[in-house]
Amino acid sequence: MKSISAIFVALFCLQFSLPAAHAAGKYQNFAASIYARVYEVRQMGAPGWLESRWNEISRQVKIDKIYLETHRDMIVAEKDTILKVKKFFQDRGIQTAGGITITVSEMNRFQTYCYSNPEHRKKLKEVVEFTAGLFDEIILDDFFFTNCKCEHCIRAKGNKSWTQFRLDLLDEAARTLVIGPAKSINPKVKMVIKYPNWYEHFQGLGFNLETEPKIFDGIYTGTETRDRSGDQHLQEYLGYSIFRYFENIKPGGNGGGWVDTYGGRYIDRYAEQLWLTLFAKAPEITLFDFSQMLRQIRPAERAPWQGQKTSLDFDTMMAPIPQPDGTTVKPTTYARAAGYTLEQVDGFLGKLGKPIGLKSYKPYHSTGEDFLHNYLGMIGIPMDLMPEFPGDAQTILLTESAAFDPAIVDKIKAQLINGKSVVITSGLLRALQGKGIEDIAEIRYTDRKAIIKNFRGQPDMAPDIHILIPQIQYLTNDVWELVGGMTQNDLGYPLLLQAGYGKGVLYVLTIPENFSDLYSFPAPVLTQIRNVLLSDLNVRIESPGDVSLFVYDNDTFIVESFLPDPVEIRISTDPRFIKIQELTTGHEFLGKQGSPSGGFGVFGMSGSKRLTYPITIAPHSYRVFTAKH
Repeated sequence: MKSISAIFVALFCLQFSLPAAHAAGKYQNFAASIYARVYEVRQMGAPGWLESRWNEISRQVKIDKIYLETHRDMIVAEKDTILKVKKFFQDRGIQTAGGITITVSEMNRFQTYCYSNPEHRKKLKEVVEFTAGLFDEIILDDFFFTNCKCEHCIRAKGNKSWTQFRLDLLDEAARTLVIGPAKSINPKVKMVIKYPNWYEHFQGLGFNLETEPKIFDGIYTGTETRDRSGDQHLQEYLGYSIFRYFENIKPGGNGGGWVDTYGGRYIDRYAEQLWLTLFAKAPEITLFDFSQMLRQIRPAERAPWQGQKTSLDFDTMMAPIPQPDGTTVKPTTYARAAGYTLEQVDGFLGKLGKPIGLKSYKPYHSTGEDFLHNYLGMIGIPMDLMPEFPGDAQTILLTESAAFDPAIVDKIKAQLINGKSVVITSGLLRALQGKGIEDIAEIRYTDRKAIIKNFRGQPDMAPDIHILIPQIQYLTNDVWELVGGMTQNDLGYPLLLQAGYGKGVLYVLTIPENFSDLYSFPAPVLTQIRNVLLSDLNVRIESPGDVSLFVYDNDTFIVESFLPDPVEIRISTDPRFIKIQELTTGHEFLGKQGSPSGGFGVFGMSGSKRLTYPITIAPHSYRVFTAKH
């Protein structure tokens, strides 16, 4: 038998005997890239600075491409330095691309260029032309928006709203200051715009999801979510759903997902962002940034639950890494956290099909119930967010943002007449009152509130909760209450209503005033809601909140828990499946008919004929399955 040392030497030789594009050791199901800011790019020209740092990164994570930034904060890298650095990476089989960050001072509340300012416009055009002369691919990092309200902008705005003014301004700037100049210098250059994670508010700053994806050669997705307690308050599920949303905006043109290391108390939060991006089937993942990959992993970043074996096995991750020469290297930096996570996901990602979920319509430039889709994703409802109305879907979900479509009531009616199901939120009900929704059912959003202490049919199921909800009023026997909440004095208020119209069914889902209170609903109540919203899916889960489900079109699925303790859940499948198999271990589970939580009166939709499989999920971990006949 060959020694371990000899095997690593053989693998090392094999790697450098293959063409760079197919080098051994790279991930099989996605490409991995790293982004270097202009600050680091300038330093890379110094003798010896780059090689030692690149060696530290590359022995911990496998990189296919590096984005070399030419401009940020009015700083431009020297051409000779960029050419030297490009050659360094190309000699090592690493692809290179350019990057531009259009900021005046990132530290000054992300001060961007002013596109009404002639000097800024001239500067941007020069930077784009300079970069296009060096690279065949250029990505704009996050900041092709404007938050400027200077005198130039106030005069140019005129009577327009700030949103419309900025949408028009940035559309013009994209064509005349970015794409046009780049193509004039390098006709084959691929221009990519990378969008950040706060998509609900894009239009107010000039990001135009309606026109920009059509005029840029590609788009890219910021999938970083960091801690939900941070400034943006983004839920973990957004790291998955935003990529799918942008993929639906530009099918096949969404180049990848982008994650940074900021804003996480524990290393798990960083790893979760990476694997959620890949669950969404991103073809590339970009690690931001070069300097952060060299950041030391501190003992304080080890979470309390990491004493257990989780999807981020801290001890395994930090074990010495075998090298081609037979030696080992002790990992110390975030590059290893990235490398370990990517290796784990790469082992099963190729077995997953195309992501699917409950289709939901968010018109371009719309707002309302901000980021609610991600809260629903956190209670086990797989979401598929669409920029166009998904009229072909059997069941659709519409939140308050759908009210931005002036024809939305007619579209709802058409779905129902055709025998389909439409779920609307209480926020959309409020927005559509007096606009025709009452033609379908006389359900009214009132100004009154109720504090829910329990749930109908679930005595003592949810102690110590205080959930504030809007009171929804309806006509008895014309509308049916499927799920109800109870106050301290046992007064009931609807959480899920059902009303017939034509051949179809309209449902109204009451959303708590604090969206995250959805996570406090007991597992049986969430199961009732899932049974309605996910009636078209072959697989569902019966679980508490903070557990997500990711479903694919080849009967594979992932269940992930964001809870700090182990959780027991049940997987529920269509009865045509007789077992499920865990893809990472090969272990098979036989299903049992009937659901302990399925009998709570969802009008024949309890799923009693479905098969269930009890499983346990470790804290901040996922498990991957396939359903089998």
